[in-house]
Amino acid sequence: MTFLNPAVLLGLLAASIPIVLHFLNLRKLKKIEFSTLAFLKELQKTKIKRIKLKQWLLLLLRIAIVTLLVTAFARPTVKTITIGSSSAAKTTAVFIIDNTFSMSVVTEKGSYFNRAKQIAKNLLNNFQEGDEIALLQVSETKADAAKPTSNFSELKKAIDDLQIFMPSGTLNEALVRAAQILFQSKNFNKEIYLFTDLQKGRTFNSTSELSNLARTLGSNTRLFLVDMTEKQPVNLGIDDLIPNNQIFEKSKTVSFTARIKNYSDKPVNNSVVSLFINGKRSAQQSLNLSAGDSREVTFETTLNDTGLVQISAELEDDDIVQDNKRFFSVYVPDKISVLMVDDNRDDSRFIRFALEDPTNKIKIAEYNPSQLSSLNLNNYDAVIVIGASGNSNWKTVSDYVNKGGGVVILPGSQTSLENFQSVCKAFDLPLPAATVGKFNSQETRSQFDKIDYQNPLFKDLFEGKNQPKIESPEIYHYFKINPAGKGRNIISMADNSSFLSEFNLGSGKIFLFNSAPALSWNNFPMKALFAPLMNKLVLASATKIKNESSTLAGEELPVNISNKKFSLIKVVKPGGLIEYVNSDSLSNKNYFFYTKTDETGTYKFYSGSNLLDYFYVNHDPRESVTEHSSVPEFKDYLKQIEFEGKFFDVSPNDDFSKIIYQARFGTELWKYFLIIVLVLAIIESLIARSSKKDLAGIEKQE
Repeated sequence: MTFLNPAVLLGLLAASIPIVLHFLNLRKLKKIEFSTLAFLKELQKTKIKRIKLKQWLLLLLRIAIVTLLVTAFARPTVKTITIGSSSAAKTTAVFIIDNTFSMSVVTEKGSYFNRAKQIAKNLLNNFQEGDEIALLQVSETKADAAKPTSNFSELKKAIDDLQIFMPSGTLNEALVRAAQILFQSKNFNKEIYLFTDLQKGRTFNSTSELSNLARTLGSNTRLFLVDMTEKQPVNLGIDDLIPNNQIFEKSKTVSFTARIKNYSDKPVNNSVVSLFINGKRSAQQSLNLSAGDSREVTFETTLNDTGLVQISAELEDDDIVQDNKRFFSVYVPDKISVLMVDDNRDDSRFIRFALEDPTNKIKIAEYNPSQLSSLNLNNYDAVIVIGASGNSNWKTVSDYVNKGGGVVILPGSQTSLENFQSVCKAFDLPLPAATVGKFNSQETRSQFDKIDYQNPLFKDLFEGKNQPKIESPEIYHYFKINPAGKGRNIISMADNSSFLSEFNLGSGKIFLFNSAPALSWNNFPMKALFAPLMNKLVLASATKIKNESSTLAGEELPVNISNKKFSLIKVVKPGGLIEYVNSDSLSNKNYFFYTKTDETGTYKFYSGSNLLDYFYVNHDPRESVTEHSSVPEFKDYLKQIEFEGKFFDVSPNDDFSKIIYQARFGTELWKYFLIIVLVLAIIESLIARSSKKDLAGIEKQE
């Protein structure tokens, strides 16, 4: 037996009152003088015993009445009692409905998810007025736990409104939130109803995230596991979509590789996978996959669009459709704006000539390094730095690169080793070790040794399939630079130093030359390679592949709004829904974290008509798994979190009302105690009246 108001039991001390009164009444009896012979004549011994018995019986009845009355107010409860129409103790319950996309599997009785919602609504009939229920989803994008409610009509509507969400989640995360709700509840009965398909690997991510829930999920907690799994679904999923290009240019070939896995326990044949660019099918292939196998499918097509280009790989429908698409986006500028920063405009003249374009595709703005602090580099697609002094404001350029910008750095005709070391140090690049050769001197001329033709800079640079041997320029004067593991060597010199190397800095990249574009240092500007290589470097710098490792649904997006013109930021979600964010309310005026990433596809952020930032968001491949955990495996998990309550394994086809009624211990007995008190009070009244008559008879006889 359990008491819901145990503090009231202190009132049992009142049971001593009838005892005290009993002995006080004994002291008030009058002494009557009579002879032993007269007494024996008037009273029989049996009558005296009867009176004494009644007095002791009255004492016991009064003690019982006080004890039972106090106990009734303490609200005693027992497990599974069936006395008439029992009254259940108040209950706080948490409904956890798995709304990850693995629950979208459809059977003859409907999808796992819709059946779970219907069962949850039917369960509301097993609760009474005063009970409260909280509704949680496994795919929760909010960390805050929902609050329990006693308004079952609103709760029913909330269950109806639930939808399959793309963000992944674990059962452990949902149970932790449920434990917080139940721990704060004052009600005696505490229950959790978990509707899930027990997907393998989604009970928890790793054992390091498991915590001891014994304190919050105590012994009076009941956990009902409703395993919705009814069949082994057929499912192919696209786990990744990888660009094989680092440079995207209109009318040029682009290539993508899609990684596809068969998550089923049976082979899938003649499935079709297609590549879409801006919603138009550009290529497709068929594939066969054995059970559990993966395959990489490569597409090649011609890019005909500029601006924000949205690419997707798509499979035909199967039992789980949400993982049949994978997204990628890249911004390909129609016009490329280049910022040229130099000490001496004569040093940049060959680069200007190389970038001249009759279609005016490339626009060049030229400034002195001292003007950097007044420029907004977000207005430029690429930056070229030539021979700038070491004391310039390089932090502006460094921030530009970290945010995804591309920069080309070259010495100038008057650049000293010390100055160039200072520039390299500002970008955390390897410092030039020494100066090699002499100006305008062919005595110490050097040449190229090796060229990395696999580098994206050389892709589509030459006609035909065979790469021609590039004629090396004569290099009279250069700085000896070794990438030293920080970057990769694109063109190397005979002494193993680097003529052209590439480095990653934050989300951006830097291309570093060791010799100036001046005829006093080399004759490179006179060679056929110079102009196309400079154009490729500008294209590579202007191509901003946003996030090579895709953002997953539910994760935050760090949005760069530093180039905004208006305070109102327009957010366009993948499905076309538009949302507005007021940047005036943000603490950081250059960045904010966007959290409503419950869809897959491309998220776009605008200031007016100007695109500020974009991200492509994809599903978590862990949600594609069709294998399921067993109930014993789930019980092992409960042991790991120190669950001390009662566990019930329930089938969707079971009689829930019967199971809950049998499991729930919270039938209150207070009304039965009051009935017993009333009966005892009547008996006490009758015995007290009889006792008074007996005493009155004795007094008459005296």
